[in-house]
Amino acid sequence: MPPATPVRTVPRRTAAVLTALALAGAGLTAAATATSAGAATSVAPAAPAATAADFPVRVNQLGYLPDGPKRATVVSSATTPLAWQLRDASGAQVASGTTAVHGADRASGQSTHLVDFDGYTGIGTGFTLVVGGRPSHPFDISASLYDGLRTDSMSFFYQQRSGIAIEASLAGGAYARPAAHLGVAPNRGDTSVPCRTGVCDYRLDVRGGWYDAGDQGKYVVNGGIATWELVNSFERARRSGGDAALGDSTLRVPERGNGVPDVLDEARWELEFLLRMQVPAGRPMAGMAFHKMHDDTWTALPTRPELDSEQRELHQPSTAATLNLAATAAQCARVYATYDPAFAARCLDAARHAWAAAEANPAVLAPATDNTGGGAYEDADVSDEFYWAAAELLATTGESRYRDAVTGSPHHAGPADAFWWGGTATLGRITLATVPGVALPADDLTRLRGLLTSAADHHLSTMAGQGYAVPLAADGYVWGSNGSVADNAMVLAVAYDLTGAQRYRAGALESLDYLLGRNALDRSYVTGYGERASENQHHRFWAHQNDASLPHPPAGSFAGGPDAALEDPVAKALLAGCAPAACYVDDIGSYSTNEVAINWNASLAWLAAFAAERRGAPSASCSVSYGLGSSWGDGFTATVTVRNTGTSPVSGWTLGWNFAGDQRISTAWNATVTQSGSEVTARDAGWNGTLAPGATAGFGFQATYSGTNGAPARFTLNGGACA
Repeated sequence: MPPATPVRTVPRRTAAVLTALALAGAGLTAAATATSAGAATSVAPAAPAATAADFPVRVNQLGYLPDGPKRATVVSSATTPLAWQLRDASGAQVASGTTAVHGADRASGQSTHLVDFDGYTGIGTGFTLVVGGRPSHPFDISASLYDGLRTDSMSFFYQQRSGIAIEASLAGGAYARPAAHLGVAPNRGDTSVPCRTGVCDYRLDVRGGWYDAGDQGKYVVNGGIATWELVNSFERARRSGGDAALGDSTLRVPERGNGVPDVLDEARWELEFLLRMQVPAGRPMAGMAFHKMHDDTWTALPTRPELDSEQRELHQPSTAATLNLAATAAQCARVYATYDPAFAARCLDAARHAWAAAEANPAVLAPATDNTGGGAYEDADVSDEFYWAAAELLATTGESRYRDAVTGSPHHAGPADAFWWGGTATLGRITLATVPGVALPADDLTRLRGLLTSAADHHLSTMAGQGYAVPLAADGYVWGSNGSVADNAMVLAVAYDLTGAQRYRAGALESLDYLLGRNALDRSYVTGYGERASENQHHRFWAHQNDASLPHPPAGSFAGGPDAALEDPVAKALLAGCAPAACYVDDIGSYSTNEVAINWNASLAWLAAFAAERRGAPSASCSVSYGLGSSWGDGFTATVTVRNTGTSPVSGWTLGWNFAGDQRISTAWNATVTQSGSEVTARDAGWNGTLAPGATAGFGFQATYSGTNGAPARFTLNGGACA
């Protein structure tokens, strides 16, 4: 099984890079504001209206989808079940039941009970879940629950744009600001940026792009994964039929109304910057990409972007950055061709040149020591980036040289490991498994899809053993843990798209429950979403905690989350002895637990779009026969045959059904069969994975049961209902 966290665990930032920005002392409860000279002053925060202990009933503080899982966690040391009541806004009881005792939860250090109110089918606002006379925060049950988050999590990127004025009409008056880093004093760039000494002897125009995180640096390796996630979100929605929700004039961006889906307009702002970071023709290492660009010293906190007076610098090219460019530019060529063929062609040309440059310079690594003024984003193994870039180029071009690079990579046969900015192989796997017409053999595609669903099954198994149902092991609370949760939830959502199995969708949605309040701290990590939402994330401009004239982060900003290593002075002062899932503080100085970053917000935006999608159940061209074989006291055998009744071949099949009774499958043949509760998933065995029109595939199994043993009422093939 793949690990729940990356094997090559590297913090999103090296631990020491921001120590000049926050100083902690005994009893310090807020950020320390640093000046460029290193002086610091403490700022006392307002007292919280309520603490986590006041709300032992932990829910998704935004709410629940009518057709999604509805579960909550109760912090209680009781060893027997507790009565619960679901109450509507008027206080009337609309559902009731008893908790399931879970007991000790390792990650939170708490004793927990679980509540399942899936059976309630009503909708409305202002529901509360009451246990032992203690109510939860109020929440809604609505099909439109995630519509606002889909928009706000994307607005984060517009407001992180460099080189453009942020308009009050789009972002709100508090967030409006002039264009920054265009060479207008006191800014010194980014229209003519020099290299660091010894890197190059020329200047580049690298305007635009997104500020990476709470600082104002711009990094190709983090920009790459964030851009891929936004574009993939649209690519996925287009396959599922939900792309209208991400279309033109759906987001608050200045390009709305131009005939291009707004999510692609937003991603293009970063893509243009990534293209500008490519070493020009005729220069040494032409085609490579500069690793990053940022101030030559850490910018003081707070500093408005247009008032940043520090010198900007280009840092040496790297193989990792070059492959990020190759991957995202190849994806660009595929997705943007419909809307701007000239831009798509430009992207493909850049991708090809970047690939060739990376092959010629396969081990130009970014050093961990390059962390003055910006994060190092070091990476000692770029084999995963080679695989990702080859996968994107193959999906776009179908060319044999990229297929050879894919099939020759050790990552092609390996498990679908967790992805992050330093481990991108699974991004390639997702592309190969989901983009139609990829030039790989059918059994190869079937195996890749199986790797992704196996990874999703691992995440579900992890969630099932916890008090808070998080797709993250207890030792996975590292820098950016919330990003890891969101990334793993994306894999669950991809598995749902591949199979149609509802357990994967439920797992993705329950991951959002965790991020929005069902967690050890009773905390929503998304600004503006929940009764106890983070509002003091580490940021130079959204810095109200340090300067009352500046705003809090806008709605939809996503905090990095618990980090058990306590890698900043504020966290060390306030969180000593914390349980892993409780190592978080909503303080602007706690950059290791409370910074924002484009890659984390991109995962949140992807998930919000997935959760907000509303469409009918798909249908498939198939029929299924289910026949009982031998039967004895408490056991039986059965044979299942699926027929392709359509006019196109099926390359790789996954059949799903639910038993009406307590049947439990013990063994199976001619298919890989798994069961979760009553839900069964059967995947082809490889050799029988291709079904020509009119062709059939059969498999069998042995199972136990008690009571009745009726045939399943409904079957799905690759997520679509069979006749």
